[in-house]
Amino acid sequence: MTTIKIEPLTPEAFAPFGQILDATGAPDKIINQGKCGRYHDRATLDFADGRAAISIFKAEPRALPYTLDLVERHPDGSQAFLPMYEASFLVIVAPDDNGTPGTPLAFRTAPGQGINLNRGTWHGVLTPLAPPGLFAVVDRVGPGANLEEHWFDTPYIVTG
Repeated sequence: MTTIKIEPLTPEAFAPFGQILDATGAPDKIINQGKCGRYHDRATLDFADGRAAISIFKAEPRALPYTLDLVERHPDGSQAFLPMYEASFLVIVAPDDNGTPGTPLAFRTAPGQGINLNRGTWHGVLTPLAPPGLFAVVDRVGPGANLEEHWFDTPYIVTG
């Protein structure tokens, strides 16, 4: 098995796969009688058809080292994961290599940070590292399966 080291999650490193959703830096606007900073338009929602929906996912927390044997992608729509608790989660992505995933990369979010995956991005399953594993997910609903899975012949081991 090949080992993958978790890398720092930076906008530059994650840019080929999507956007980081957080409230760092100065807000774009101050609203609500000066009591709220608005960090505006942080994700590129991209749907071939259908519409955007907000779902709630409750995923079982995982531990490191983590065995990565499956990635998936959604060719018809982007997918955003917004944790509903202050803990890190593991984000695994892979570049596309002629229709199959290339070598995966692993990132750990900061507590309270979310991500938006570009349409068609190979990614691991939702992998919280602490309970309760509760997320708001913004993605496409509409006709068609919108899911491709790829099982690795030889799993990867993700370490901190």
